[in-house]
Amino acid sequence: MLIFIVLSLVNPGIVRVRYSGGDWYNDPDIISNLAKEINKRTKLKVPEQEKILSLDDPEIYFYPFLFITGHGKIKLSKEEQENLRKYLWNGGFVYADDDYGMDEHFRREVKEIFPKHKLLLLPANHEIYSIFYKLPEGLPKIHEHYKGSPEGYGLFLDERLSLFYTYNSNISDGWASPSVHNDPQYLREKAFQMGVNMYIYALTH
Repeated sequence: MLIFIVLSLVNPGIVRVRYSGGDWYNDPDIISNLAKEINKRTKLKVPEQEKILSLDDPEIYFYPFLFITGHGKIKLSKEEQENLRKYLWNGGFVYADDDYGMDEHFRREVKEIFPKHKLLLLPANHEIYSIFYKLPEGLPKIHEHYKGSPEGYGLFLDERLSLFYTYNSNISDGWASPSVHNDPQYLREKAFQMGVNMYIYALTH
């Protein structure tokens, strides 16, 4: 754990995960926009150009925050699954955002990688919703994909929230430039607040 923390501080950038089977690349400006907001709102200095890596690349161990998104199928090789397992057990953090259609495929991958663990629905009072910005209602909903409330799930390893998965929320679309999805400013603000919270949580846990 200590080794991972020391290395991760060398490269505090946000990694977009490249995978087979889906549009991992959608909304290409969102990581840059989020990094700019983190730098503007905190004393952190996050590289504003996203890093793109596959999960079988050992370079992922040098980064504290991996981001996964997409609209449909996500399929990981056995090597990618094993490397992600090691990354998370060694202190890494993953944020996955269902951009509509990814849910069943992502849940299948998580179950294959961690058969003895479950994605647990986080309560609105979990620390990730208040570590920097206070979001008393919990996870905000940026886009209406399905009827009902947005849901934020956590995978806990040794009681540490190692993977955060958002469903029916689409936080990352709120990081896109205003002209892309035409989201109102108040929703984009909620999305950036949630993004800042997630990044700070990843660095401090």
